Amino acid sequence: MSPRSYDLGKRREQIDHGRQQILDAARALLAEATSYTAFTVEAVAKRADVVRATVYYQFGSKAGLLESLCDDLAETGRLSELTGAFNEPDPAEALRAFIACFGRFWDADRLVMRRLRALAALDPEVGAVIEARDRRRREALTVLVGRLVEGGPPPLATDAARTMRVLYALTSFETFDGLASTDDRLTEVTPVVVGLAELAWQRRAE
Repeated sequence: MSPRSYDLGKRREQIDHGRQQILDAARALLAEATSYTAFTVEAVAKRADVVRATVYYQFGSKAGLLESLCDDLAETGRLSELTGAFNEPDPAEALRAFIACFGRFWDADRLVMRRLRALAALDPEVGAVIEARDRRRREALTVLVGRLVEGGPPPLATDAARTMRVLYALTSFETFDGLASTDDRLTEVTPVVVGLAELAWQRRAE
């Protein structure tokens, strides 16, 4: 290995460490903030003990920081396991796996998730990031519900849109958070959400 390659490797390690330091600071600030207006790039930089320019260098913008924070939460919550749901041949089992994945994801950091989604209603930049993430969940559910419809009697197709809307609401953070007690892990209410979801798609057969 050349000295130049070694230097680049150390530089990359420093950048990755600095990036994670800022993400950890953002999560800590969201968890502790008593006011939603306290979540600013300046406040995150101060918490991470870096200058504001470093945050912009690492993430480009506040929106970029939020996108990366959501990605970090997704990694913690093992959201990548969603691929297993789409690889499941049985459409009902695929939806159950999808719900379980989101139970783990929402449970990654309940307080930070709650603050992010509340902040989305007040801050357009946060709102745009959260809306984009929710849109992906809606699109994924559209695919899975479509598979469920294809496997059922033809009349069921007329209820596909309603079923998708119900499942979209059931898989939201707000549903998991509302069903779980203060001391519960959100994953503990996954069976309840699955049961409600099954009622939603089984009603289509009546």
